[in-house]
Amino acid sequence: MEGSFTGGDEYQKHFLPRDYLATFYSFDSGPVPEAEMLKFNLECLHKTFGPGGLQGDTLIDIGSGPTIYQVLAACESFKDITLSDFTDRNREELEKWLKKEPGAYDWTPAVRFACELEGNSDRWWEKEEKLRAVVKRVLKCDANLGNPLAPVVLPPADCVLTLLAMECACCSLDAYRAALRNLASLLKPGGHLVTVVTLRLKSYMVGKRQFSCVPLEKEEVEQAVLDAGFDIEQLLHSPRSYTVQGREMEEKETSSVVSGPFMRKAKATAEGF
Repeated sequence: MEGSFTGGDEYQKHFLPRDYLATFYSFDSGPVPEAEMLKFNLECLHKTFGPGGLQGDTLIDIGSGPTIYQVLAACESFKDITLSDFTDRNREELEKWLKKEPGAYDWTPAVRFACELEGNSDRWWEKEEKLRAVVKRVLKCDANLGNPLAPVVLPPADCVLTLLAMECACCSLDAYRAALRNLASLLKPGGHLVTVVTLRLKSYMVGKRQFSCVPLEKEEVEQAVLDAGFDIEQLLHSPRSYTVQGREMEEKETSSVVSGPFMRKAKATAEGF
């Protein structure tokens, strides 16, 4: 499996952010299952970071891709957010939105929905400005490294967030388990991990390109979280399916976990295509 796995070089050369966004994040105009999954993610994130939820000073998002929706809720409860991704194109896409450059992706529908969950649907532009102010840096990351942000070293964070990225970055279950330990090293004592993971998915399409995933079972995710030193506080698990280029993909399961290593706490969400 490892020999045919699409690793970092393939992502750097062939992963096109706009193809990815058009397929999975069109919201109003895209396929219904994709829009429903995005809404589901936003609802879970609102419950995680909304009133009575996680809060702190610093949050690191590992494997942001070209998306910002995953920190729309967290920007209300954290003062300093780091976005990160392996590929240059994805980081450029993030910077383009943050700097309001021409041609930046329009996240307005997702921002409006996030604000609707918070009861402020008419003030979505304030949410965008709040997020732009709270995101302090966009860095290169590799979850397979002992320090996923190397060569940059940041102070231990209150929260590490990673959505739909770990199963794409890791070529095997052992690599996934090691990557979770790497993420744990970014947290301060008492910090949280929040993660969304696709279950049982072997690959996915972006445009005409196929990218590999390590197929994970819910029990494997839970055990990997525990073995990384976390205590599971919450687990959400739900079947979901996507359509890609008009074809129904095999239904997969999704799970959300809250856990913590030793004195840390963490929330992990496992989702499926």
